[in-house]
Amino acid sequence: MFSNFYQKSIISISLALAMPAFAEQPLEEQALSETQVEIYQTKATNSSWEEKEIDPSFYDSPYQVSLFSSSNGEDSERLLSQTSSIFGLGLGVVGVLAVMPSSITNWESSDEGLIQKWSDNVKEGPVWDRDDVVLNYVMHPYFGGVYYQSARKSGYRQWDAFLYSTVMSTFFWEYGIEAFAEVPSLQDLVVTPVLGWAYGEWAYTTERDIWVDGGTVLGSEYLGNTALFFLDPVDSLGRNFNYLFGKDIIKAGTGYFTFNEVALPYGNETENQVGLKISYIFGEDDSPALPGISGKRVVQSRYENRTQDPVNTGIIGISAGAIMVDLDSEWAKESAWGYQWSLGLYFTRSFSTRLNYSRATVEDKNAGDSVIYENYGIDGQYYFNSEEDLRPFITAGLGEMMSDEDNDQKRFQMNAGAGLHYKINSNWAIQTDWRHYYSTRTETQEDQFGTAIIYRFGEGEQGL
Repeated sequence: MFSNFYQKSIISISLALAMPAFAEQPLEEQALSETQVEIYQTKATNSSWEEKEIDPSFYDSPYQVSLFSSSNGEDSERLLSQTSSIFGLGLGVVGVLAVMPSSITNWESSDEGLIQKWSDNVKEGPVWDRDDVVLNYVMHPYFGGVYYQSARKSGYRQWDAFLYSTVMSTFFWEYGIEAFAEVPSLQDLVVTPVLGWAYGEWAYTTERDIWVDGGTVLGSEYLGNTALFFLDPVDSLGRNFNYLFGKDIIKAGTGYFTFNEVALPYGNETENQVGLKISYIFGEDDSPALPGISGKRVVQSRYENRTQDPVNTGIIGISAGAIMVDLDSEWAKESAWGYQWSLGLYFTRSFSTRLNYSRATVEDKNAGDSVIYENYGIDGQYYFNSEEDLRPFITAGLGEMMSDEDNDQKRFQMNAGAGLHYKINSNWAIQTDWRHYYSTRTETQEDQFGTAIIYRFGEGEQGL
């Protein structure tokens, strides 16, 4: 958890820099040469995947990884620069907090050093955290979307941008910076990059559309500038700075918002604090700024997809539904209804993998009191008859079970089961299934019978 000192410092900086963001005014029209127009084109990337001539045979293996090879003309230098800036900023934060007293940072709750604290947290995780819903399911996807756009705006396709977001959110953030403060979170490891993909792609295409419309929304430059700021605050602030001085002093930038619940120094109260971490690269005016951050005026043009990438946000699926929990007789608990949800990737018509969570309140058969039952983990599904709408499937996975949200009572579980999946249309489906759980720690067995409705993002189930 970030410190009050750090958060408030960042907030004050962001407010000071953000003031021009809502008052962008174009410079006087300049006569630009063809070379200048090419260098300073104001678009989301200088190497858009959709503008490349991609051999259709590339998609014969749709999940191949180009992130580290850049074999299709992706701008790996830009992405490396962005990554270096992010890591440099993160290490700087840790370095500052390491020399500050715990009364300011709220990071150390014992006499152990910061490195030892990080090591202990990594060994203990991942766990199912109890963070604020907004933090877990709104802000974390936003962070994932920021990482995603770093790669997407460097000319990488959606799949590689998602993998980049996964690597950054896992190793830089969850097992990196945040592990100095708390144990890595299981749902954050999945939610951040997966929902970050959905948000990041939406933000990416929305920003492009705004630029194509001359930087306006509903014909308003004010609304356009406001939207561009929230879609990409780092580029927007840098662009305003360049507008202010009439030259491209800032060449590139990176950063992201943070949202944390921080304990106040008195009592047991907490407060929510929002911060904006930013890092910029400066240079001479005769060197080109990255597209989207330049202060020079240019002509816009739309692009058309030359080849449809089969791997897009349509493979992201979220489900919600009801379950019946039947616990092992050893627990002497009544069967009970509860709810479940999942978030996953439906890679093909035949295979998917998901983060799955279920919860129910069950009553004791003798005492009459009740406990909260939770079950969560990662599972995979294989679908038979995959070309048809009605598909039988089998499922298996690993996870944990817990009582009354008590980590000391959690126990490892393995599960397997079967079900039926029915495709309603490209975006919607319903399913019903039975899953059997076995705990190696207590040698107990539980069953769940559930039904859920599934929503697929974007185009949903298409070619794959």
